[in-house]
Amino acid sequence: MSIASRYLTATALVAAFATTPALAQDWFPYEVEVWDPPFDMASPRTTTDYTPLEKAKEAYEICVSFPHMKDAYWLGVDYGVTEEAKRQGVKLQVVEAGGYTELQKQISQIEDCVAAGADAVIIGAISYDGLNNLVAEIRGKDIPVIDVINGMSSPELSAKSLVSFGEMGSKTGAYLAELHPAGSDAVKVAWFPGPAGAGWVEAGNTGFQEAIKDSAVEVVETKYGDTGKEAQSALIEDTLGAHPDLDYVVGTAVTAEAAIPILRSRGLTDQIKVLSYYYTPGVHQGIRRGQILAAPTDSTVIQGRIAVDQAVRILEGEDYLKHVGPAIFVVTSESVNDFDTSSTLAPDGFRPVFRVE
Repeated sequence: MSIASRYLTATALVAAFATTPALAQDWFPYEVEVWDPPFDMASPRTTTDYTPLEKAKEAYEICVSFPHMKDAYWLGVDYGVTEEAKRQGVKLQVVEAGGYTELQKQISQIEDCVAAGADAVIIGAISYDGLNNLVAEIRGKDIPVIDVINGMSSPELSAKSLVSFGEMGSKTGAYLAELHPAGSDAVKVAWFPGPAGAGWVEAGNTGFQEAIKDSAVEVVETKYGDTGKEAQSALIEDTLGAHPDLDYVVGTAVTAEAAIPILRSRGLTDQIKVLSYYYTPGVHQGIRRGQILAAPTDSTVIQGRIAVDQAVRILEGEDYLKHVGPAIFVVTSESVNDFDTSSTLAPDGFRPVFRVE
């Protein structure tokens, strides 16, 4: 029996015999998808309920690196990794590079973490290929490296806790294509996939474009850019100037959030609709208010929690799933009030946590 099979069997037994009240008070078991063979997003997937370890045997030192903490998406990941570190009793250091242009800073920060004695490293990568040499160097020291959220191409990774951003883009495109099928009146879309070169962006772009290709949806402009609000606002303003007859603005959560006041100020709220291809508190609020049509969720908090559990399992020689991510689903105005936000959003008032002792 493979490690994955043994893990799935153990998880099923835990889920079957654990007391319901205890589970109801925590985040698990949580429905996830497992890729096998791992590290290939095209691999077949199976669905299971993920149950983490109850507690780590030692207070391991885990280093977590994020591209930035400029939007609430990464705040949700921060909440996930730091809360799971507290629950399992491990130490955790979070560093953030400041933006998707800061690859060298991210590399330097991770090197400093490792030099300071990290037992495991969790990376939300700025670049799909740009950290591969660093991953090889860290793995050469027998230190586990977990790929969280964004995706890296290194075959030397220890595990991945992430979803297919191609599927995130695809689900967004499919939602739009269903509204405007082939043969209906054409609609014009401006598409803002995020920072060029990031693995999740390239995957999201491919998924979105594939999903709309046989529909009445026409992408009249594609603009890449950092996921800071100022950068996305500038891209939206430029696009509206060039395409006053747009029907949709579709893109990152920051794009969607930034579009709302811009469209309002230009009197275009009724003309141009907004879609996001991932989820944040601002997107949640926008959907509830009818300002954003829909967005898929990748259960950001859960991805962070699973990455910490993977790191602890590897350090303790326990069975673990090498490539796992929460099941993706789309939240709309019809379903938003039934959506459990604790899987995806940090609690109201949560501030970034950079250190867990």
